[in-house]
Amino acid sequence: HHPYGTVFTPHLKNLPTGIHGFHVHEIASCDDKKKEGELVPGGAAGSHYDPSNTGQHAEPWSFKGHKGDLPALYVDENGDATLPVLSPKLQLKELHNRALMIHVNGDNYSDNPKPLGGGGARLACGVIH
Repeated sequence: HHPYGTVFTPHLKNLPTGIHGFHVHEIASCDDKKKEGELVPGGAAGSHYDPSNTGQHAEPWSFKGHKGDLPALYVDENGDATLPVLSPKLQLKELHNRALMIHVNGDNYSDNPKPLGGGGARLACGVIH
């Protein structure tokens, strides 16, 4: 935890190069789950962490959206993600028994023109204990 929020410092390898959506999800599970008859990788993690039930995807610094909306994750040309991201909305104690999710493609921090920042499928998941 930092005076300005919670800092996430990734040490990740073998990811596709580029910008990816990065979020805290509500449930501490990375298991696959069926949704509308389709198997969703990491689907058991549920939705973005949203304890205030805003129902909105927003900028990580905006208090109008999900608390789990994090700054986008940058992956370098070697497939490594090491740049820290800061979430001013989250406190460390809220992360216990949640999941961190990396999505294919970037994040425009809005529900327009596509929901949840326009990011793609769930790419990688980790459980926070």
